[in-house]
Amino acid sequence: MGQVSVVYFEQAGPANTQATLQAAKQRADQLAIKQIVVATSSGKTALMAAELMPEMDTIVGVTLQAGLWEVYTAPDPEIVAQAEAKGVKFFTGIHTFMGAVASAIQNEFGGLPPEELIARTYYTISQGTKVAVECMIMAADAGLLDMDQDVISIAGTNGGADTAMVVRPTFSNKFFQCRVREFLALPRTDPAE
Repeated sequence: MGQVSVVYFEQAGPANTQATLQAAKQRADQLAIKQIVVATSSGKTALMAAELMPEMDTIVGVTLQAGLWEVYTAPDPEIVAQAEAKGVKFFTGIHTFMGAVASAIQNEFGGLPPEELIARTYYTISQGTKVAVECMIMAADAGLLDMDQDVISIAGTNGGADTAMVVRPTFSNKFFQCRVREFLALPRTDPAE
């Protein structure tokens, strides 16, 4: 049985992006993983990943769905173009856990959709954990991942990256086959702390 180093951050948030990407690169090199998924709003985190890990066969930058761009951040066309020039494939689509039709029903009529219950359960670990799993599934559903190979999925809290994990990729219709194999980086605190 091997030992894996996990980087724990005292505070969640974008200040941890570089260290999170470094932890992902180190473990990808050790395990010969050649595909990563990066949650990215503007495209900046995906660009940083591409610059740090040019040896990747697949880098998928998953953005917020377009319906949330006015509330949060839309992809920056210049940053996206730079990242695409380095091989990043961007995907914008329906969020697996939160923000889709189930959320519209919840907002209109109340109640908690099953998908959001799953999301809130992942939040007990970290916001980035929920987002990393969600983005991996979104990339898988879009046909952007090699489903026979593990993937490193990277996400964060309020921008940037503070969570990285090795995951066996899964389609949304086979969600319960999803396995988080290893955590590589994780904040120790709740973003409200």
